Amino acid sequence: MNGPGKELQFLLDLALDKSLEGRRMLTATIGDLFTKQDKVLTERERALMSDILRKLIHDCEMAVRRDLSERLAKAPNPPHDLIVTLANDDIEVAEPILMRSEVLRDPELIRVIRHRTQQHQLVIAMRRSLSEHVSDALVETGNEDVVKTLLENSDAQISEATMEYLAEESRRVDTYQEPLLKRGDLKRELAERMYLWVSAALRSHILENFDIEPSRLDDQLEDVAQAIARDPEQHRAEPDEAQPAGVLARRLVEQRKVTPNFLIQVLRQGEIRLFEALFGQMSGLKAPRLQSVLYDSGGEGLAIACRAMEMHKPTFATIFLLSRRGRPGNQVVDPRELSRALLLFDKMNPRAAVEVMKSWRRDWAYQDATERIAASAGTPPGEKKEAD
Repeated sequence: MNGPGKELQFLLDLALDKSLEGRRMLTATIGDLFTKQDKVLTERERALMSDILRKLIHDCEMAVRRDLSERLAKAPNPPHDLIVTLANDDIEVAEPILMRSEVLRDPELIRVIRHRTQQHQLVIAMRRSLSEHVSDALVETGNEDVVKTLLENSDAQISEATMEYLAEESRRVDTYQEPLLKRGDLKRELAERMYLWVSAALRSHILENFDIEPSRLDDQLEDVAQAIARDPEQHRAEPDEAQPAGVLARRLVEQRKVTPNFLIQVLRQGEIRLFEALFGQMSGLKAPRLQSVLYDSGGEGLAIACRAMEMHKPTFATIFLLSRRGRPGNQVVDPRELSRALLLFDKMNPRAAVEVMKSWRRDWAYQDATERIAASAGTPPGEKKEAD
């Protein structure tokens, strides 16, 4: 071909060829034009080729889309909207783009994380130079394989709050421990904290790689063991705002990412401590009142709190059932317990619920005493203010 006119005509002729081989040649030709460093395309040429690819992309065989994805993943300046389309395609097509393309922006990666498959999340977790925002979105999936892959990615930036949360989660998820301890950005204080629950081999790694006095760690282990032996119930984990779950919860609430549906998602993933911290942030309740409201046997406290927070009845019912796994002792829900809670939810006046919540945010011991007085007078807590 001797000029841009003939070149464009060749592309247009290929676009009319609907055979698999014709589609392969067309996407390969255009892909090469975008990737060649010595080829300077005019705006008209770029627009024409982008338009051709946009119209063909959904009709192409997966093998053709995969080949195009491979070519454009390395391109310095490919069509942005086409890259986004390929990133949201089936994982076989999306993988090269998600792994290597520098065109994708953080909001686009976060949308893929939230709306595509676990395989998409895993590939993004292996991507180079992940920002803290994208790392946070990966952690929010609650998928242990995704989080472990993220921790193994030394190029990923992870915020201090999220790192603290994951260090605390490593008590429960053993697979987080080793990749956390091998990260170069793990702070000494977190490594020292993890020393209390990791394996002997990882304790040796901590001592070899962090500036920590071994005798001091051994003293801490002994202190913890003795404290738990003296009072096991006292050491049941609570959602302290200074703890990692509390820090993450406060940040998520401040960023307005927490909705009733998000609470349900957290519960379904078994993240009880994070749920407690989130509920505490949203409701303004603190321990021990928070635990009493969430886990009392009749569900009255949770019904009042959800009513005051303007949640819908199906949402309350789902949160009630899923949250039972967080209470100590028997976690089986008696159907009569749910029926009573739903009945109270229906009868509760929202304004009265808001007033009850205001009183619960005051000093817990004082409020406990006033409720005992109200109970002795036969006044249900949700109706006390309504009657005034």
